[in-house]
Amino acid sequence: MEIIYQIYPLSFLDTNNDGIGDIKGIIKKLDYFEELGVNYLWLTPIFSSPMEDNGYDISDYYNINPIFGSLDDLKELIKKAKKRKIKIILDLVLNHTSTKHIWFKEACKGVDNKYHDYYIWSEEKTDITSIFSGSAWEYVESVGKYYLHMFSVGQADLNWKNKHLREELYKMINYYINLGVGGFRLDVLDLIGKDLENNNLYDRNVLKKYLLELNNRCFKGKDIFTVAEMNLPLEKAQKLSEENILTTVFQFDHIALDEVKGKGKWELKSLKLDDLKETLNKFQQAYSKGGMPSLFWSNHDQPRALGRYLNLDYRYYGQTMLFMLMFLQKGHIFIYQGEEFGMSGLGYVDISVYKDVEAINYYNEAIK
Repeated sequence: MEIIYQIYPLSFLDTNNDGIGDIKGIIKKLDYFEELGVNYLWLTPIFSSPMEDNGYDISDYYNINPIFGSLDDLKELIKKAKKRKIKIILDLVLNHTSTKHIWFKEACKGVDNKYHDYYIWSEEKTDITSIFSGSAWEYVESVGKYYLHMFSVGQADLNWKNKHLREELYKMINYYINLGVGGFRLDVLDLIGKDLENNNLYDRNVLKKYLLELNNRCFKGKDIFTVAEMNLPLEKAQKLSEENILTTVFQFDHIALDEVKGKGKWELKSLKLDDLKETLNKFQQAYSKGGMPSLFWSNHDQPRALGRYLNLDYRYYGQTMLFMLMFLQKGHIFIYQGEEFGMSGLGYVDISVYKDVEAINYYNEAIK
């Protein structure tokens, strides 16, 4: 069992008074993390990015966004964390890049450009819908084609069928492993297995082939912790962990129990305890065969658990209960920053306050 503490750097600790958290702020808190007993610090994306989607739109995998600091700051964090027996997990997006990435800029120069095939293109606009709402296709006049963006218009989907693209990504991952990074959280990884020729966004066989290759080229035989965000059937997720293709996989079944059908996390109902017990028991039974599940209540994509499930008048007892339930199960523990002292969510405020592109898009759809 490992204990992973998730840090959202933007709002963690600001050391230069610019109103934005930074890597030096994380370094400043290393003694706290050591006392807390965590094994890993998971940093949501700190790479160069126009920040259309809070860093999940990477424009340069090899450079650190200056709002967070520098590559030297990251090296210092890795070194000083290691002295406290803490490893750093970087959040990597391998499904798409920012449209500001040099690969995409080159891809738009012409269909004969070698980077053009790094992305997914279509001469016709199909009925695929973006996860952030609206069409998933955007037209580029210079090539006379549409590119696929399963998220925002500024996030162009990568074409994993291109061997040269995959080699670029493996090279980058190994660069950070050699730098001393202890693991990776792999964002929306199930989407790399697309087979659009057969109208399939989630081809499990194609995905498994890519995951095996990724493991062989980057992780196999190394002490690297990997956790993938994937919407997989429980038995398939368990197999990936048991076979050490990935350390663990995020399962979202328990998080979805209070969602109104068809509304997702945007409209919640009361959580039924029996449903939660049944779902958590399924996790434990599945992983009794091998591998380790991921255990979490909150993250940057979800409302905070304390205010979501419990009465804030009983903050101490409520958060203690949630952690006790998590720690008494088999699995890797994920703590979202502030959960350890009972932090609750923002609540409902004016939409102008929000910066999250997904929330803003859904709000705009709702008021149409």
